[in-house]
Amino acid sequence: MLRKASILGIALLVSGTMAVSAQDRKAPSPSGTAATVVGATFSAPDKEGERRIQGGKWIEVTYSRPILRGRKDIFGHGADYGKTVNGGAPVWRAGANQTTKLTTEVPLMVGGKKLAPGSYDLFVELKEGAWTLIVSTQPTQEKYDANDKTKIWGSYGYDPKFDVVRVPMTMMTPAVSIDQFTIGFVDMSDAGGKLAMAWDKTAAVVPFTVAQ
Repeated sequence: MLRKASILGIALLVSGTMAVSAQDRKAPSPSGTAATVVGATFSAPDKEGERRIQGGKWIEVTYSRPILRGRKDIFGHGADYGKTVNGGAPVWRAGANQTTKLTTEVPLMVGGKKLAPGSYDLFVELKEGAWTLIVSTQPTQEKYDANDKTKIWGSYGYDPKFDVVRVPMTMMTPAVSIDQFTIGFVDMSDAGGKLAMAWDKTAAVVPFTVAQ
């Protein structure tokens, strides 16, 4: 079932993406980072009144952020749903360019499966009104090399045998059109939260918890 996402919710999602350099912003799909910390405390204010994060463990997603550039209905409909963003790959790389990565310093529970601390690939299986988040350990390329047949670039050559989690996402309809694909952490606490993705008129979230 589609849910209506509030403008506040989208603002929280966008706030999860860190700023990129001016040089990187010139790229067709600039790189971005969404990060959150659990179990942290704040220091007492220093002489300048600043408070710093002390301790805690980080959860981070690194990805590339394609821009609509005037395109409408980016995901399409019916039999063509997802074909534009997939670009011929079997699943979406959840962004552009190289494979989207989730790195966690804490064990996580996602879709009933425990993820040990480490780095994972993130993909999305796109079906109209029903996205599935895929967490994978498939080896990936940092720079594109057409001759490398053992590692993938983006989601080309995706192999489901490396999947460790496949979990349905809750679909939402943003109240505004999201011009640049955005990943963020929402509804966060030390116990967990939700990973959110939004682009154009579609958003999706999946919950996770910090495991013991």
